[in-house]
Amino acid sequence: MDYQRLTSHDGQRLNHGIPNPGYIPAAAGPAAMFAPPVAESQGPSAPPASMFDNMPGYEGTVAGGGGFLPPPIPAQPAPHPTPGPEQPHWNIPSISEDTARDAFSLYASSKCCYSSAPAKDGVITNMEAFNTYRYRLETFTESRSTEWSHEPYQGQPVDAFTMQPPGPWDIPVKAPTFFVEGQQKIKVPYTSSMKPCHGCVGMGRNPCKDCAGSGNKVCWVCNGSGVRHGDDRCLHCNGRGRENCSSCHGQGSKQCSICRGKQQLLVYINLTVKWTNNSEDYVVEQSSGLQVANLSQVSGKELFRDSQYMVYPVMGFPDPMVVQAAQRLVADHQGKFSQTSRILQQRQTIELIPVTKVIYTWKGKTYVYFVYGNEFKVHTNDYPATCCCSVM
Repeated sequence: MDYQRLTSHDGQRLNHGIPNPGYIPAAAGPAAMFAPPVAESQGPSAPPASMFDNMPGYEGTVAGGGGFLPPPIPAQPAPHPTPGPEQPHWNIPSISEDTARDAFSLYASSKCCYSSAPAKDGVITNMEAFNTYRYRLETFTESRSTEWSHEPYQGQPVDAFTMQPPGPWDIPVKAPTFFVEGQQKIKVPYTSSMKPCHGCVGMGRNPCKDCAGSGNKVCWVCNGSGVRHGDDRCLHCNGRGRENCSSCHGQGSKQCSICRGKQQLLVYINLTVKWTNNSEDYVVEQSSGLQVANLSQVSGKELFRDSQYMVYPVMGFPDPMVVQAAQRLVADHQGKFSQTSRILQQRQTIELIPVTKVIYTWKGKTYVYFVYGNEFKVHTNDYPATCCCSVM
């Protein structure tokens, strides 16, 4: 089949846009076929395994991370935890009737559909305080993981195999304040090398997916015919039948997004150091009727605090449930976290969360509400004077 360039009305040959070797002009007459859509060729989505060197001490490192690395066994035995000081006085303060009434009135006023009458006129008939304790154990750990990473090569130092790379736990880092979480990424020394980009096979560019690499597309106005309304030349493509691809500006290819056109990558091992505060609570279940979940929203009075490298389970506490919880959690944390991370510090606290069960009467019926926490938060399931609110 012979192809003929479209001409203008005066017979002159026309040339529009950037010449492209893959361009085939559309013939006058039938509408041209669209170029078949193709996926943008970006090379493999993940770098091949052959791209990474076999670094001594990092043989198991893979792209995307290979899990946390266990810390080395300490050269010297860790200091044995010592028991914390015993607390001889474990008292729970009782709130006054005025405090209970004020907290109830504040609670009622915070609800748009609650009448204040029960809070103001209700008669308190009984108040009972409950010892509710919250034991908390925090284990502050440092974990390390490695992964192969890469970035466009722009003249960075290449030092692979010039020296033995330090082990992942031998690289010094500055730890944050105890019990404050954080993360730091470090390029492992003596692991950097230069490799051709796997995304573009070292070319720096990839075929454009919008034009299938041709640099031009069928004119959407004339559908490739070059004319409109009879013999009138299409003004959008100047009778060419095709237009330059706006995505690649007529070049037929786009810059590789992996190497950013540099053709080469700097490949190295990245070390991620993560500090985590692993916290776990135990709240003594009480028979007050208030759900334990409510207590997570309030604070209590701190009765005991012990912080050291490794804590010793709390001793001498009057509630045996707290003592048992401390023994269980300390053993669990020290056994679990020492396998995959390095324990830097532990802290255990005991809070006394005041809970007062208030029984009151209003209009001849008996009701109950609870006042709990340092914030004097109120909870009740049967407030007697509510109404349905509607917004007009």
